[in-house]
Amino acid sequence: MTCIKYTLDSDGIALLTMTRDDVPVNKLDARFRRDLASTVQRLKSDKNRLKGIILTSDKSTFFAGADLEELLNYTSDKKQEMRASIDSFKGQLLEMETLGVPLVAALNGSALGGGWEIALACHHRIAIQDKKHRFGLPEVKLGLLPGGGGVVRTTRLLGMEAALGLLTEGKEHDAQTLASMGLIHKVVSTVSELKAAAKEWINSHPVAAQPWMEKGYRIPGGTPSAPKLAMKLPAGPAFLTSKTKGCYPAPEAILKAAVEGLNVDFTTALTIETEYFMELVENPISHNMIKTFFFDLNATNKGASRPTDFPVFVANKVGILGAGMMGAGIAYAAAKNGIEAILKDVSQEQAEKGKGYSENLTAKRMKRGQTTAEEAAALLSRITPTADVANLAGCDLIIEAVYEDRKLKASVTQESETYLNDKGFFASNTSTLPITGLAGASKDATSFIGLHFFSPVDKMQLVEIIVGEKTSDETLAKAFDFVRQIKKNPIVVNDSRGFFTSRVFGTFTNEGIAMIGEGIAAASIERASLMAGMPVGPLAVSDEVSLSLMTHIMAQTEKDFQAKGLERPVHPAETVIKAMVAEGREGRKAGAGFYDYPKDAKKHLWSGLAKTYKKADAEIPFADIKDRLLYAQAIETIRCLEEGVLRSVSDGNIGSIFGFGFAPWSGGALQFVNHIGLRNFAERAMELQKAYGDRFQPPALLLTKAESQETF
Repeated sequence: MTCIKYTLDSDGIALLTMTRDDVPVNKLDARFRRDLASTVQRLKSDKNRLKGIILTSDKSTFFAGADLEELLNYTSDKKQEMRASIDSFKGQLLEMETLGVPLVAALNGSALGGGWEIALACHHRIAIQDKKHRFGLPEVKLGLLPGGGGVVRTTRLLGMEAALGLLTEGKEHDAQTLASMGLIHKVVSTVSELKAAAKEWINSHPVAAQPWMEKGYRIPGGTPSAPKLAMKLPAGPAFLTSKTKGCYPAPEAILKAAVEGLNVDFTTALTIETEYFMELVENPISHNMIKTFFFDLNATNKGASRPTDFPVFVANKVGILGAGMMGAGIAYAAAKNGIEAILKDVSQEQAEKGKGYSENLTAKRMKRGQTTAEEAAALLSRITPTADVANLAGCDLIIEAVYEDRKLKASVTQESETYLNDKGFFASNTSTLPITGLAGASKDATSFIGLHFFSPVDKMQLVEIIVGEKTSDETLAKAFDFVRQIKKNPIVVNDSRGFFTSRVFGTFTNEGIAMIGEGIAAASIERASLMAGMPVGPLAVSDEVSLSLMTHIMAQTEKDFQAKGLERPVHPAETVIKAMVAEGREGRKAGAGFYDYPKDAKKHLWSGLAKTYKKADAEIPFADIKDRLLYAQAIETIRCLEEGVLRSVSDGNIGSIFGFGFAPWSGGALQFVNHIGLRNFAERAMELQKAYGDRFQPPALLLTKAESQETF
C-alpha cells in the first residue's frame, strides 16, 4: 500500500493524502521517500490537467518527522547511501514546488521536523487553530539541523536573524504564533474548513511559486554581506558559544549553513545544508541525544517501567500536605490537568498563601497569552486551600510535601491516610529519606510509595517514583499513571538513601565544595562545570538548595546510621558546608552563601572564599576539575545500577538529565560512559582515584563490562 493516496477531482485539483498502515504516524523513512518519488512522477505526468495540489494527512498529525532509527543506526559505511536518500528527498520537494502548479499544505495536525519541512516546500500553508497542534524544527534538540531544506527555506522566508531564532532554539509553536511570523498563511477552526480554504486559495492563485523564485525577490533583512548584517555576523559564533559553552555543535552548524546558504543560489544552499547535516550525523553527540531524548524518553513515558496487568488509574481528587513551594507546585500541576487538589497546611492562612502560588502562575500565563481568563479561573477553582484534614475525604491519592523530618512525616501520614478512598494510595515527596522507613508509619505499607518532584514543579518535568520494600506493583502502576496524567516524565527506582537523583546530585555539589576546601579558585570550579555541559555550577546550585538544608540532611543521616550501629562515611565537602553555615552563609534565601546577593546588582562569588580557602599552589588542571564533576556523578550512577537502585539504563539517563541536569550533550550519565568508552572511562577514573580519593574508584560493574567490551 502506498504512503500517499492520490486523488484527482473533476476540477483538476490533486489531493495527496499521506497515510500509513504500518505505523501510527506519517514519518520520513525509506518507504515514504520511495512513494513520494512515485507521486512526483505522477504529478508531472498529470501536469497539463492539474489546477492545484493539496497535501494533507488522514492521521491525527500531519507528519511526525524523520525516522530516527535510521539516524541512530547510522555507521560511516552508510554515508553515501544516507546522503543519496537526503538528496533524493530534497529533489522531490524541489520538483513539487517548481512544477508551476499551486501547492497547498492543509495542516490537519502537528508538523514537526521533516513534516514541517514538507509544509515549507508548499506555496501556501493553512492550519487549524488548536493549541495541541505544534509546528517547528526541533532537530537542534537532538544534536542535528533540519536536513530536508528547513534551514534554506526558513532563512529565505524570514531572513537570517529571525530564522536563526527558530532554528537554533528548536522551539515548537502553535499555528497562531507562526501565522504572526508569516510562516502559516491562514488559520481555520475545523478540519472541514481546511480543504475548502485550500481550494479557494488555489482558485484565486492559478500560478504560484516560492517567494525567492519570484522576480525582484529580496531576502528579508538582506544577505549576510549587507552592511547591517555584516557588522553583526562576527558576534554570532561568540553568542552561540556563550549559550552552548562549546558542548553542542548543532547550533554552530545551523549558523554556518544559514550564512553560507544565503550567499549562493537555492539549490547550492540545499547542498551546503546537507554537508553540515552529514557532519552532525557523524558526530557522536547527535547519537547520544537521539538515543536519550527520543528513544529512551519515549520508552519511559510509554510505560517501560510500569507493571503490566493493571488497569489505567485516573485520579480525580488529590490531597497535598504542606502548602510550601513544593506542595503548592504539585497542587498547580494537578489542577492544570483537571484534577481537584486539596491543599492542606497547619493554618488556613498558610494554605491560602500556597494557592497564591498558582494564582501568580496563571496571571503570568494570561499576560503572555498562554491561557485565557476562563481557563485560569477553572484551574484555580480546582484548588481548595484548607487547614481541616477532613477535607481530604475521598482522595484517590494523598502526597505529603512537608519538611524533611522523619517524625513530622510520620505524624501527617497517620493523621491523613484514613481519609483516602478504598482504592487510594499515599505518597511521600521526600528527596532523601528512605521510603521503606517512612512507610512504617502507614497502616498499609503496600499502598505507600515515593513521588519525588523537583522544584519548581511547574517547570521541572521529571518525577522520581521510589518503590519501598513492601510497595505493591498495583501501587506502582497507579503512581506511574498519575505522573503521566499530570504530563510529567516518570522514572522508577528502588529504595535507598537519596534514591537515585538526590544521591547522585549530591556527588556533584559535594565535589565542587570539596575543591573549595582544597583551595581551588571558586570561579574555576563554576566555569569548569559550565564548560562540561552542566546548566549551573555546583556552588551556585548549592546556594539554591540551601547549605542549612544540607547540614540538616547530614544530621538526619548521622542519626539513622547511629540507630543501625553503623559509621557514616564523611565527605570532604562537609567541613566547608558546616563552616559556611556557622558564618551565617546558608545560601540564597539567607542572602549569603558561596555567592553574595546584592539587592540592586547581579549575584557574584563571595570574596571571602579566596581569603579563607584559596591556596597559591592548589590549582589543578582545568580538565581535572571538569572530569571530577562529571565522573563523580557517572560513577555514582553506575553504583546505583550495580546496587539495583536503578532499574534500567534508560531511567538512569533520563533521570540524570531531567533530574539534576547532567550534561545533556552526553545523553545522560550512563550514556556519557558509553561515549567515553568503558575501558577509557575506567582508566581515567583510576587516575582520578589516585589523585583525589577513593570516591573515584571504578565500580566492579564498570570493570566487568569494560573487560567484556559491553556498553550500558
